[in-house]
Amino acid sequence: MTHHLHHHCKPQQLLIPAPAGQLEVQMSCPKHPQDPSHTPYIVVCHPNPVQGGAMTNKVVYMLASTFNAMGLGVVRFNFRGVGKSTGTYDHGDGETDDLRAVVQWLKTEYAPTELWLAGFSFGSYVALRAHEELGAKRLLLVAPAVGRFNFENLKLSNIPTMIIQGGQDEVIVPDDVLRWMRSQSYQPQLHWMDEADHFFHSRLNELRDAIIDKWGRHLV
Repeated sequence: MTHHLHHHCKPQQLLIPAPAGQLEVQMSCPKHPQDPSHTPYIVVCHPNPVQGGAMTNKVVYMLASTFNAMGLGVVRFNFRGVGKSTGTYDHGDGETDDLRAVVQWLKTEYAPTELWLAGFSFGSYVALRAHEELGAKRLLLVAPAVGRFNFENLKLSNIPTMIIQGGQDEVIVPDDVLRWMRSQSYQPQLHWMDEADHFFHSRLNELRDAIIDKWGRHLV
């Protein structure tokens, strides 16, 4: 009876086996699911390790705490070479393998009824690359790193997808994000934040509210 599995969830930080050795994972358990037989889990991918990205990044933390407050189980993890995760930066290829390893672990340990994926900046690139093969049911891309990584051949699937983008982004060109988005066969929801920069300084609460407003009702 998979719908009882969430009762065994322990909030914890742990190391799991991965292609490059081990990955550091932070698990936040589902909070009082409305319907125990419907308990989605979301995996959140952090920004570029070369620029200091880690699962402790404030945007990643806000995404995790928001989805946890909405009732989801949440997994954050450090890509290879970050924190206690072994290995070295691999330009997105190895990091996609890292995400695969985390999702495999999650499915084995917790059997989520649905897998959702979220990524911030570089993390959006990784989540987008793997979302279809991993069977994600929802995808959130926050300030996706269009123009910095090769998004040109990456396609959105016919699943609920949201892009949150700041108009004052100093790292990603906002128009590049719009251009890529408009080229897609499946159009995502877009939440445009005119005044937000790349790291959503002073805009994290607005980021949280947008997610709850757009997606919260699907959990009731």
